[in-house]
Amino acid sequence: MSDALPHPDTKPSGHADFYYAINATFRFVLTRSGIGKLREYWGELGAGYFKPVSDQWTQCGLAGVADYWRAFFQAEPGAEVEVQELADEVRLEVKRCPAIHHLRENGREIVPCFCQHCYFVSEAIAGPAGLSVRVQGGNGSCVQKFMRTKADAPAQDLEEIAAAS
Repeated sequence: MSDALPHPDTKPSGHADFYYAINATFRFVLTRSGIGKLREYWGELGAGYFKPVSDQWTQCGLAGVADYWRAFFQAEPGAEVEVQELADEVRLEVKRCPAIHHLRENGREIVPCFCQHCYFVSEAIAGPAGLSVRVQGGNGSCVQKFMRTKADAPAQDLEEIAAAS
């Protein structure tokens, strides 16, 4: 297991069929409880399950963010992502989202708000580390920027996150 991935999962590569499960879970929560509860679920996932990642980012700063995402996408089947470590931010250029690609390739109906989970989960991971994330694009390709939180920074505009289809 890479030190950049502080999860208990030790396999070298993920299995793309997991994307079916998360899409179905998002659909279930959305249908049963609405968008507010789905966003709450994503936040709890980021704050709870991903707490070791948040702790790592607190300790290592933006360098830890870049290391994590490089290792994460290396283990994701079908991912085409460039991770840029800049002076004041880490930028992910997702050229081919492995989840959206796999769901499309296999004829699955994608929950339209699917791409919002990247913002809500990542923001919950980043917040305790003094970081924020902003997402633009979606539906298969996007740009995600991780930076130090600034009090005067505008909030994420959810309209900048494309609906998945």
